[in-house]
Amino acid sequence: MSDSSEDFAAMFEASIKAKRHQKGQTLEGTIVAIGPEVAFVDVGGKGEATIDVDELKDADGRVEVAVGDRIRAMVVSTEGGLTLSRRLARGAATDRQLEDAFHAGLPVEGKVERAVKGGYEVRIGRSRGFCPFSQIDTVRTEPPAHEGKVYQFRIIEYKDGGRNLVVSRRALLEEQQRASAAEARKAIVVGAVLNGRVVSVRDFGAFVDLGGGVQGLLHISEMGWSRVSDASQIVKPGDEITVKVLRVDDDTQKISLGLKQLGADPWANVQERYAVGDVRSGRVTRLAEFGAFVELEPGLEALAHASTFAPTGQSQGWAAQVPPGTTAAFEVLSVDADKRRIGVALVPEGSSRAAEEVREYAERADAEPPEGFGSLADKLRSALRPKEK
Repeated sequence: MSDSSEDFAAMFEASIKAKRHQKGQTLEGTIVAIGPEVAFVDVGGKGEATIDVDELKDADGRVEVAVGDRIRAMVVSTEGGLTLSRRLARGAATDRQLEDAFHAGLPVEGKVERAVKGGYEVRIGRSRGFCPFSQIDTVRTEPPAHEGKVYQFRIIEYKDGGRNLVVSRRALLEEQQRASAAEARKAIVVGAVLNGRVVSVRDFGAFVDLGGGVQGLLHISEMGWSRVSDASQIVKPGDEITVKVLRVDDDTQKISLGLKQLGADPWANVQERYAVGDVRSGRVTRLAEFGAFVELEPGLEALAHASTFAPTGQSQGWAAQVPPGTTAAFEVLSVDADKRRIGVALVPEGSSRAAEEVREYAERADAEPPEGFGSLADKLRSALRPKEK
């Protein structure tokens, strides 16, 4: 068979297959090849259709599909083979095509002509549609912000033979965001280090956009190894930051992020750096009913239990000796790296006898700690007792 005969046979077979479909019919197919101008789509039954590559590009001009992807499109021509379209140009859409696009959920192209009461008037083919203000974008905008713009819309109401159209651009934008979010979520696994942008800061932390509209929460407790009292002192809206994924809840779609985990952990090798009997300088950060919290270094906090303080004649008792902000010498009483606990006792200035009194007071039977303090208090008292020779 000659080349011309083979070409004719191929064209004839393609024509027969094309006649099995009608213009306006919606098909699903698989991309099998993407060329410079057209892509080829397998529509089943050994049938193949073409679609302009421009129809497969996003708003930035990038091809948004790949070989093997499934697409849904409308038959716009059966002459010499099937030609598909995923969107209808505003100058070529007929009433029948608009109705088919409505039933198939396909996007149509329209021009926003003017703002009217409650929304915008949109020209689509030979028809006029109405887009409510709430459906023109995913964020609130004030008219006439969209006048003169050409967008893709989805027809959400089709009445009176196409004379009454209600369209939505927001539906398509949200669909694109969901697709982007699904793609972005593939990279969000526990332990991943990602770049993000702070979108809002609250009392309890900050929300970080990880891409594709996916947000995670950077809790204030995960911002630094040192205690953070104000999240806005660490991050601000618009900041580009690097975070670590700590937890991903597939059921609630909540993502927990950490910032401090990207720095050195001050508790690493703590037992090699702190030993019982060491005297270190520390700063009192806060007081509780059972004792004072003392920062020995950024992110490394110890507890001076109330039972370790010498008695005073002041009405405020032991707390009067260490108001928050006090910097003083503290003796290390216990170190528990696994539980991240260090017990310390205040070393009174200039008096070795006073230090001894602290020990004696802690060992007195009537210096029992408050109920519930548990094993840490036992360890403190044990560390304070002189070892038997």
